[in-house]
Amino acid sequence: MSINFEKETFAHRHNGNNAEAIKEMLETIKADSIDQLIDETIPENIRLQGKLDIPKALSEVDFLSDFKKLASENKVFKSYIGMGYYDTHVPNVIKRNILENPAWYTAYTPYQAEIAQGRLEALINFQTLVSDLTGMELA
Repeated sequence: MSINFEKETFAHRHNGNNAEAIKEMLETIKADSIDQLIDETIPENIRLQGKLDIPKALSEVDFLSDFKKLASENKVFKSYIGMGYYDTHVPNVIKRNILENPAWYTAYTPYQAEIAQGRLEALINFQTLVSDLTGMELA
């Protein structure tokens, strides 16, 4: 059994173009070549005329190493957003039903991204509560 190390590159694992897939795609869209496909879909006046100046691709390990070096240049600052509110009391009913309601982050169907949906629902409930309490049209 031979090992194809080409499949170990990041681009190949994630892009996966191969001759069979390209041939099938061209047959499906009734094009003779990739060049014909480009000619039929991308207007001439917006095409790049020269070659792209793209550096040689890095391996996944080298990319992650370089990326960590770049990320280490980030500066971490303390956030003071919301730090001016203290000694406040949040009633447990609000805390439990708005801030900690497990319905906001537990999935009731296995294919839904519930946390994002739950956060949106919690925000609309909170905004509705604030609007009701203040009598304002917009929270």
